[in-house]
Amino acid sequence: MSRCLTRTALACLWAGLSLLAQAQADTLVLYTSQPNSDAQQTVDAFQAAHPDIEVEWVRDGTTQLMTRLRSEFEAGMAKPDVLLIADSVTMESLEQEGRLQPYLSESRDRYDASLYDPEGYYYGTKLITTGIVYNTRAERAPTSWRELVDDDYAGQVTMPSPLYSGAALIHLAALTQHPDLGWDYYEALAANRAEAQGGNGGVFNDVAGGTKPYGVVVDFLPIREAAKGSPVAFVFPEEGVTAVTEPVAILAEARNPQAAQRFVDFLLSEEGQQLVSQQGYLPALDGIEPPPGFPARDEIRVMPLDAERALEQAEVHKQRFSELFGG
Repeated sequence: MSRCLTRTALACLWAGLSLLAQAQADTLVLYTSQPNSDAQQTVDAFQAAHPDIEVEWVRDGTTQLMTRLRSEFEAGMAKPDVLLIADSVTMESLEQEGRLQPYLSESRDRYDASLYDPEGYYYGTKLITTGIVYNTRAERAPTSWRELVDDDYAGQVTMPSPLYSGAALIHLAALTQHPDLGWDYYEALAANRAEAQGGNGGVFNDVAGGTKPYGVVVDFLPIREAAKGSPVAFVFPEEGVTAVTEPVAILAEARNPQAAQRFVDFLLSEEGQQLVSQQGYLPALDGIEPPPGFPARDEIRVMPLDAERALEQAEVHKQRFSELFGG
């Protein structure tokens, strides 16, 4: 009798463990810096395409997510399977630390090679470009980065600070790597009394409100708001724009790497890229119709960025920027 009860108990235990393992296998944990509404839309679309996978997601800014994730690393309890965050420089740091695993998605060949890590550690999923915004009541409509250092723009330009904005740090890295701009350009901006403030939202509000007639800002803010009647226009400068690519990556310690791979494939698929456009962003994949107000993807010049070099120089860049524009 006791042997039968023991066998029954063991059978129940193994059944319970099997069900727990199955539940873990069917659950994907996502950490993302997307806005809440975008993150929910992304998760809903993925689950509609893959109803066998349940997604648990955590949303915060990239800096805050990285602080949380590093605490989990230290405790040996990293929770996410997949990351979807703002920029490639952060992904580069995780790759160098051995925190990511490579995945060679079959979709990679459809993308420009500059948008993904050559070994498959991360993939850009969209382009959030930084260009010039101006108030339509301003005297001039600038067409180039160089124009902003002319005397006519003295004291009239505002921009986000790389001390606070990840997109601004990428912008700084790309412009200082550009052979025709470099640190000479930033020194000229400082001499022309350009103002650096916190983030892109504040820059946009100042230009839209007329506090400053010209600004440096991410594309979707002025493009969306101009369509609603805001007195602003966005310019893709002739030298090119800089861009954050909202890359996706699979953690080395992912508990469900197969589901993570399917998530990566979904974001890189035509369906995933059409969702990007529907959310109001520029798709990373050529051939997908952009949102209203954007030029075609192949009409936009994106400045190259050496993410590894940008990571190495990040702290030096922040310090030098602070010396020029204040902290």
